Amino acid sequence: MVAMKTFSAKPSEVTRGWFLIDAEDMVLGRLASFVAMRLRGKHKPIYTPHIDCGDNIVVINAEKVALTGNKRADKTYYWHTGYPGGIKSRTAGKILDGKHPERVVIKAVERMISRNPLGRRQMRKLHVYAGAEHPHDAQKPEAIDLAAMNPKNKRSA
Repeated sequence: MVAMKTFSAKPSEVTRGWFLIDAEDMVLGRLASFVAMRLRGKHKPIYTPHIDCGDNIVVINAEKVALTGNKRADKTYYWHTGYPGGIKSRTAGKILDGKHPERVVIKAVERMISRNPLGRRQMRKLHVYAGAEHPHDAQKPEAIDLAAMNPKNKRSA
């Protein structure tokens, strides 16, 4: 009996594609979990846990992302300034209506990716833009229609 060898991808064997996702009316958590899976490369048959096998993802219209229930008013993001009593907070609605609405999508994906050097390398392949414009036309990103995959992925407000 011949034992099968476990396949392990080498960084030189990995091919990275460019994909475009329109986040308009998409449910935030469903969008983030799909993007995180693509950034890690778990959708590929050559997936290897310690190698960055993922694709480059461009997310547009991040300001129009949907949150279900009362999350827009109730979901709170906390951070600490480093000073005593320096805990600060902001609701998801305030961030989405503010200057950098794309940060809600970035944080949602970031918290689904492992917090280590490999995770930071994978997060560099995520490009999120608040509006419909993006500077990655030269890479010819292939559009992914996430809304058509499952009716729960899209919500009309």
